Amino acid sequence: MYSPLRKDFVSLTLGEQHSHSYTNGKHRRQSCWRKWKQLSRLQRSLILFLLAFLLICGIFSYPTLSEQWRALSEGPVSEGWDETESQGLQPVPPGVLAKVVPGAVQEEPPEPQRPILPVLPKPQAIKKPPSKRGPPAMQKRGNVSDWQLKDGEEPAFRRDEEQEKEAKTVISWRGAMIEAEQGTEPQPSAHAKEAAGPAEVEGAAPLQPVSVKPVDRAEAVREAFRHAWKGYKAFAWGHDELKPISKTHGEWFGLGLTLIDALDTMWILGLKEEFEESREWVEKELSFSKNVDVNLFESTIRILGGLLSTYHLTGDALFLEKAKDIGSRLMPAFKTPSKIPFSDVNIGKGTAHPPRWTTDSTVAEVTSIQLEFRELSRLTQDPQYQKAVDEIMGQVHRLDGKHDGLVPMFINTNSGKFTHRGVYTLGARADSYYEYLLKQWLQGGKQEPELLEDYIQAVEGVKKNLLKQTAPSKLLFVGELSHGRLNPKMDHLVCFLPGTLALGAHNGLPADHMELAVQLIETCHQMYVQMETGLSPEIAHFNLQNHNGRDVDVKPADRHNLLRPETVESLFYMYRFTQDSKYRDWGWEILQSFNKFTRVPSGGYTSIGNVRDPVNPGPRDKMESFFLGETLKYLFLLFSDDPDLISLDKYVFNTEAHPLPIWPSAS
Repeated sequence: MYSPLRKDFVSLTLGEQHSHSYTNGKHRRQSCWRKWKQLSRLQRSLILFLLAFLLICGIFSYPTLSEQWRALSEGPVSEGWDETESQGLQPVPPGVLAKVVPGAVQEEPPEPQRPILPVLPKPQAIKKPPSKRGPPAMQKRGNVSDWQLKDGEEPAFRRDEEQEKEAKTVISWRGAMIEAEQGTEPQPSAHAKEAAGPAEVEGAAPLQPVSVKPVDRAEAVREAFRHAWKGYKAFAWGHDELKPISKTHGEWFGLGLTLIDALDTMWILGLKEEFEESREWVEKELSFSKNVDVNLFESTIRILGGLLSTYHLTGDALFLEKAKDIGSRLMPAFKTPSKIPFSDVNIGKGTAHPPRWTTDSTVAEVTSIQLEFRELSRLTQDPQYQKAVDEIMGQVHRLDGKHDGLVPMFINTNSGKFTHRGVYTLGARADSYYEYLLKQWLQGGKQEPELLEDYIQAVEGVKKNLLKQTAPSKLLFVGELSHGRLNPKMDHLVCFLPGTLALGAHNGLPADHMELAVQLIETCHQMYVQMETGLSPEIAHFNLQNHNGRDVDVKPADRHNLLRPETVESLFYMYRFTQDSKYRDWGWEILQSFNKFTRVPSGGYTSIGNVRDPVNPGPRDKMESFFLGETLKYLFLLFSDDPDLISLDKYVFNTEAHPLPIWPSAS
């Protein structure tokens, strides 16, 4: 028999220090990624945040570290310390602005601050040859006005647009470059710095008084006009309006509106070279024999008024002949059943018609052409012009439909009666009716009592029906009456009223007219200062409840600014009659805001779309002719120290700021 199979084996037991666990799989070394994934989400977030923070700190510190390393490598550290200690100064870390210590002189400051000059900083010299774009006269002069240069000195350089972008900060709106804020404020005097408490340094010599020439504000207006004219000459010469952003022009009537509107402004500002160039264009190029429809009101106040005014200021018969030509061509507008004129005239064909959508004319338009046509009759000894416009005023004087002297906005050319009754405003479509009541009375030597009667009654109607105060600051404003309900809405156009009230008070009307003017011009001023750009909106709504602490609210559709003149017009009147310098200061603030937010580097100023947004005001690419004809003219007269420059006892301004003489009283 065989014994059972014997299994021989050896049992081996390993020590604990040599044992390894067995997992029946390949032994894998754990990677960094696996370790990262094993962390909690909070731990991973903290690590990522720390790494990002260190990276950002490194990026921001790199320029400063490189500058310090470069400074150390250029010379021994001890030299820099010795030099600063010898001057009584301590080294300043990079990026920190050093304070000026009285008595200590720094020979080579690392970054000299740019000096503040009136209106425009002087451009830096450039090596690149200047651009030759524009008329020859414009190629000689850069963006520096004559008053900023020494007598007889001609600027030897000019910036093109790319160099302007490099030399100064600009605001870009969808590709349109607008100049940044101009340096219009004078540097503080040494006395002002001492009053602010300069640092005392032991052994330092006392500060010496520094003579700082005050800003010549009238010259700043001249410079602004030259800049606007530069754009008009280069891109819109002989056309109606400049489009400064697109560097082209726009047409309304095709009659050179901007040029004609600006003729008397150039004369008043003493810009003889610009005036002579414009006169030559009027003589050789201006023709009214065109098959074109023009608006009776706009062509009367801008073209006829501008030509008559320039004739009186210069005595040049050329302008009177042109005024006769356009005046006679506008007469077909008065051939209506009611003698209330049509709104539009074809000056080539000699025909007239109302707008396509209505047979009504605007009350302001038909009652704000009288100053010009009356003066044309006086100069030509032809009574037809005055007879036509006096007929209108006689009818309006007798018409039913007024409300305490306030008139509706529309009048029918067939019936001669007011339409759309129940709405009364001193804004658009009615404003200059009230202005011309007073000014016709003044123009005629105060010989027409019915005009004065209508004016005083209208002012009383305003006080009774349209005045209201805001809840936050008690600002007095002129609202609109709509079917017995007051709408707390006020157009910027209404800001003509303080100046007109002051003019009436100056000529013997009740003293409370001036008191009302003082309150209303404050409101018009607040329409500027309460806006982020310092420029007024086209329409303001006033708060009758103090729900947000603001006096003025502006709806999105009303936030545009068209470079309008009404507020600076009233500031001019208020300063002339009161000599209160605050009105000049307010006008100066407005000019600075125009320079900051509406000035275009290549020439010209643009209307803007949003006065509440200083970052993106939205240029509208249009410079209205009244910016040169009215706004800059009134600013110049406001800042002029000559009280006889267009004396308000000898001249009356039409609603486009063209001065016409007050007739001598009949003996």
